[in-house]
Amino acid sequence: MNSREVSPVIRLDAADNVVIARIEIPAGTAIPGEGIATQQAVPLGHKIAARAIARGEAVLKYNTVIGYAAEDLAPGTWMHSHNIAFGDTERDYRHGLDYVPTELLPPAQRATFQGIVRDDGRVATRNYLGVFVVGNCGATVARKIANHFDASRLAAFPQIDGVVPFVHEIGCGMEMTGEPMDLLRRTIAGHIKHPNTVGALVIALGCERNNIHGFFEQEGLVEGPMLKKLVIQDVGGVKSATEQGIALIEGMLPKADEVRRQPVSAEHLMIGMQCGGSDGFSGLSANPALGAAVDILVRHGGTAILSETSEIFGVEHTLTARAVTPEVGRKLVARIDWWLEYNRGRDTQINGRVSPGNNAGGLANVLEKSLGGAKKGGNAPLMDVYEYAHPVTARGLVFMDTPGYDPVSATGQIAGGANLIAFTTGRGSCFGSVPAPTFKLASNSPMYQRMSDDMDINCGQIIDGDKTIAQMGQEIFERLLAHASGEQTKSELNGLGEDEFCPWQIGVLA
Repeated sequence: MNSREVSPVIRLDAADNVVIARIEIPAGTAIPGEGIATQQAVPLGHKIAARAIARGEAVLKYNTVIGYAAEDLAPGTWMHSHNIAFGDTERDYRHGLDYVPTELLPPAQRATFQGIVRDDGRVATRNYLGVFVVGNCGATVARKIANHFDASRLAAFPQIDGVVPFVHEIGCGMEMTGEPMDLLRRTIAGHIKHPNTVGALVIALGCERNNIHGFFEQEGLVEGPMLKKLVIQDVGGVKSATEQGIALIEGMLPKADEVRRQPVSAEHLMIGMQCGGSDGFSGLSANPALGAAVDILVRHGGTAILSETSEIFGVEHTLTARAVTPEVGRKLVARIDWWLEYNRGRDTQINGRVSPGNNAGGLANVLEKSLGGAKKGGNAPLMDVYEYAHPVTARGLVFMDTPGYDPVSATGQIAGGANLIAFTTGRGSCFGSVPAPTFKLASNSPMYQRMSDDMDINCGQIIDGDKTIAQMGQEIFERLLAHASGEQTKSELNGLGEDEFCPWQIGVLA
């Protein structure tokens, strides 16, 4: 008899007063081993009261508070946002008190992948030429130039993965100096400097507040054979700029095609971690499985970036406790405090309500979502905390402050140096990215089967009882190495990524 026949629910901790529906469960179903029967029909991924829970009593999942009973609840009651109240929880940050250093594998024992070694020693997983804009006014020219280089025109340059436009909606009509402009500039520059970007053309209309020459100076960018500027107003307009831009990229093609892959240590992998379209299974399968892969990657000397600050709210103490120093823990709490102030009085996730899709998938509030989301970080110590799009220099598990909105968050991680994005999803995200590719991990088998053209790994095998979290983590780690070596992800095969470059639009637009 298999696990699905033995029990239709999953118990996560002996102390929990809820269990999770493994499948859709009709009303009146007896739950083996729990001594209860469902009072209502329960959707898969949703919670069921495992005992009587009094009004105001903490609701425990993974022996962690995810809210409070909004009314007296009988055993077997379907538990969701209609009867789980959101509220503050007490958190002991224990800054650095639980830090345990990672036991790194000796260099000779570390895994390898087929990477691209740049002249400065950095390692790339892809080989793109980028056409960038300092402001939205150059977007059409950038797209015209990039679109010129279709598969037929790149056929003679097989080592080049593509010519990609990096366009966005800001760069003018905004503050000339200060945090918004600094953030935009370092995000664009982070993609230009990224090891996966072999060459770049930067386009300006010419009168943007994000002045192209000031941008180059502030970010330490210097023109050369593989980095060029093009100002539309200076060269005679759109037609002339497009023609000249095409010629500039054509001049970069031979040099860009000279690269060859070679074996390199897994210590050169830096993955950004995202979760979108989460459901009640995300925190039980895909997220902890990715966390298990992160623990392996960190032992091999690699780096993983956890982000989406509003989606760790309520469980940030699990990270601060294992911070390498108390100062690193306090840096994370400072970013949480910034978000609480930024969202004060607004109907946003950090104030309780998750998106309709997350809610339908079984997540009652942000505390429950955060509990699952933080599991992507595994058990590794927290080595540093970075603000949005800053270069990541520490090895191991780090945190980057970003919004929970996946394209904006991933854009910041890539600007910081991530050369792969690992994206967990329960409802079925279709996100992709360049120049660092995204691979997607499905939390449940029905969605994986329904969206197999978009999903790379089925972590629903954990829910089905066919694989353990540890086994799934090893499979994810091996897939990381394969994609880093050039194996295309489903998002790459679907041509995603050109429209997912989304710098964080923080600040005032004028």
